[in-house]
Amino acid sequence: MKTFILSAALALGACTLLTPAALGQSAGQDLKDAGQKTTDAAKKGATAAGHGVKKGATTSTHAVKKGVNKGADATQKGAGKVKDKTTTTGTSN
Repeated sequence: MKTFILSAALALGACTLLTPAALGQSAGQDLKDAGQKTTDAAKKGATAAGHGVKKGATTSTHAVKKGVNKGADATQKGAGKVKDKTTTTGTSN
């Protein structure tokens, strides 16, 4: 019975000595993994933001171009109407 108690005590002591080292390595690896995941998330967020800015700028550019063309067409059409009115309605004395 004494040998059983002594063996159990030694076994528990050995587990106690080995556990902190194993836990320390595990905690260190967990911190490293967390840091890597944070870096990856930051890169992914920056990429998504960049795509959003590019899409917004492209959409804005297209909208401005469309508006300018529409305005130019309306101006040309209006100028044509004025030209028609001035050439056909004028009477010479």
